[in-house]
Amino acid sequence: MQKKDDPRIIHAWCMYDWANSAYMLVISSTLFPVYYNSVTRSAFNGDIVDFLGWRVSNTVLYSYSLAFAFLLAALLSPLLAGIADYGRFRKPMMRFFTLLGSLACIGLFFFEGDNIVWGILCNILACFGYTGSLVFYNAYLPEIASRNRLDSVSARGFAYGYMGGVVLLVINLIMVQQPQWFGIINQSSAVRLSLASVGIWWIVFAQYTFWYLETARKESDIYTNILTRGYDKLRSVWKQLQHLKSTQYYLVAFFFYSMGVQTVMLLAATFGEKEIKMSADKLIITVLIIQLIAIPGGYLFAWLAKSVSNRLSINIMLGLWLVVCMGAYVVQEETGFYLLAALVGLIMGGIQSVSRSTYTKLIPKDTADNTSFFSFYDVVEKVSIIGGTFTFGLVEQITQSMRNSALALGVFFILGLLVMTLVHVPRHRVLLRRIAS
Repeated sequence: MQKKDDPRIIHAWCMYDWANSAYMLVISSTLFPVYYNSVTRSAFNGDIVDFLGWRVSNTVLYSYSLAFAFLLAALLSPLLAGIADYGRFRKPMMRFFTLLGSLACIGLFFFEGDNIVWGILCNILACFGYTGSLVFYNAYLPEIASRNRLDSVSARGFAYGYMGGVVLLVINLIMVQQPQWFGIINQSSAVRLSLASVGIWWIVFAQYTFWYLETARKESDIYTNILTRGYDKLRSVWKQLQHLKSTQYYLVAFFFYSMGVQTVMLLAATFGEKEIKMSADKLIITVLIIQLIAIPGGYLFAWLAKSVSNRLSINIMLGLWLVVCMGAYVVQEETGFYLLAALVGLIMGGIQSVSRSTYTKLIPKDTADNTSFFSFYDVVEKVSIIGGTFTFGLVEQITQSMRNSALALGVFFILGLLVMTLVHVPRHRVLLRRIAS
């Protein structure tokens, strides 16, 4: 069991965010979606592609592939987490998902449009590897940081992630814009190399994390019937949750507001392209704005959570997310969209880091079941992504306007605010004690 608040261990843990966040920024948010649309449209002479005999729109297929990956992770992660908590499996499983995701990213180098089955398979495995590894990564947080440092350490992890993603994205953009500087033949090859670089970046920097993080303590040296043991662990954690009312309420609140948060994060660029008519280069600038402002945003709201309360910090951010939804409904020009992007970045960094640290404070202290507890958190987040993106698309289909979809997301933030009133989070009134003294 690693010593808590060890600077070396905390730095190593944060470096995994640096390693894997490039996947979300480069592959999920920027380069791969644009490349995928372009090469499939070229290979199939239009937006309709042939996938295993099924003729479907390329963008619909892409959305379905992501939904399937998130669903797969949601279904399997609780079982895997239960197994990990029963023995010395947490770090090996984190290694496995890291290897799976990074190799899948490297595999995208060979995707050229006509081999669409390969491209979709690699995309699914990359997403599954990313989401699967986070269950075990997040579970280390309560083991490496004391309770009064959870907010700041969680924010530091996300800050590392934002910085790492931006660094690689900038390198990739230079490669794509100036391929001759790197001895690359053409722009298409530069994009494929950029996608592969995500996998290399991920697996190389993750080794630093694996070198320092210790394997979770084990309860038993018996490794027989490991699947049964995994289910037993899940049942045990489920029973514990029945007696943790604030934890239950928080998971419900987190589900509601994550439907809004995750949908805004995933579809902000699409909204800008369709409703504001922004070009690809300006959308990438928007993504960079969001990532860079998210760093101080994470620290700001972590400070507020530690100084006053986690609930107040989250509630303020949910109120600002409502402003984002209403702003998206009325914004017409690029300047307004950039301002909204800046606000999204500020509260995106905060909501991600404070949500994770808040949940850590709401699970039993020094429990041996950290991974299993975090698997429930992970499942809630993944299901919220499926629900939020589906709702967004459904409202757009019915009303023929993404603005109405953005406004509809405000309902989820209101529901999150209402349920948060039932949550009691242990407070660390550091600032107030200092003032009093």
